[in-house]
Amino acid sequence: MPKTMQVLRTPDERFVGLPDYDFEPHYAEVTAEDGTALRFHYIDEGPRDAAPILLMHGNPSWSYLHRHMVRGLVARGHRVLALDLMGLGRSDKPTERTDYTLASHVDWVRQWMAAVDLQKATLYVQDWGGIIGLCALPYVGDRFARVIASNTGVPVGEGENKFMRDWLAYSQSVSELPISSLITSGVTRTLSDAEAAAYDAPFPDGTYQASALRFPVLIPVQPDNPGVPMCIETWEYLKTWTKPFLTVFGTADMVAYKPKSHLRFQELVPGAKGLNHIEIEGANHFIQEDAPDQLVEIIHNFIG
Repeated sequence: MPKTMQVLRTPDERFVGLPDYDFEPHYAEVTAEDGTALRFHYIDEGPRDAAPILLMHGNPSWSYLHRHMVRGLVARGHRVLALDLMGLGRSDKPTERTDYTLASHVDWVRQWMAAVDLQKATLYVQDWGGIIGLCALPYVGDRFARVIASNTGVPVGEGENKFMRDWLAYSQSVSELPISSLITSGVTRTLSDAEAAAYDAPFPDGTYQASALRFPVLIPVQPDNPGVPMCIETWEYLKTWTKPFLTVFGTADMVAYKPKSHLRFQELVPGAKGLNHIEIEGANHFIQEDAPDQLVEIIHNFIG
C-alpha cells in the first residue's frame, strides 16, 4: 500500500498576540493526490459583496506579510483574501519534502480557489505566490479580472545566477532555516523584534519546515527541473492574457528585479502593454514590508 501523507498543524497558541495581526482565521480543505485532506488557512476581510483581491505570498513568509495591505485595502472598501501557501503560515504542513512539487502546489491552490468561489477577482502575487498563482492561471483565468506581479517571475530552466546557486547550496545544507533572519535580510526597513518573531511563529521546530526547505529546489531554473514544462505552458498562456497585467517591483530585490523578470512580463504579456508599470525605489524582496501603503494605493487605483 502507498505510504499515507503525514501532516503537522501548528498549534493555535503560536499565533496569539502577534503585532498587527488579529484577523479571524478562515479554513478550507483540499485533497492531496493520495486522498489526504489538507487544510488551507486564509484571511478574508471586508464586504462580502465587493470584488475580491487575493494576496499570495512566497517562501518562507505567510499572510502576516500582508497584514498592513489587508487593512489598507479593506479601509478603501475592498474584500481581501490572503492565503497561506501549504506548509507555511497556519496552513497544514505535510512532513516530507517530497510531498511538495510545483504541480501539487498549483493543484492545491486551484482547489482552494474553487472552494471559496473567487469571481471577478484581482490577483496580487509575490515570490513563490507568483510562480504558483501564475501557473494556476491557465486553469482558473476566468476567475480573475486583472493581475499584479510583484517581485516574482516564472523561470523556464535558463540556468542559475550566483544568487540562486548560493541560496540553493545554503538552503539544502541545513535541517532548519532561520526564518526571521531570512525575512529581515530581504527587507530594507528594520523590523521590530516582535515583527521578526511573527515569521517564526508557524514553525515550532525544523520538523514543520519541510515546505520551506523544499521550495528552493522547486524553483525551475535548471533545464531538467521538473517544473520547467509547466512554466513553459504558463508562458504560452500568459502570451494570450489580454486583461490588465501590472508589474510592481522593488529596486533592491535581488531575486526578481535584478534578473529583470518585470521586463519579461512587460514584453510578453499583451495585458501589460500601455500600463504604467511601477518600480519602488529601495523596496526589497519582501516589498509588502517596505512599501505596504504604496502597494495599497497602487492596487486600489489599478482596480478603479
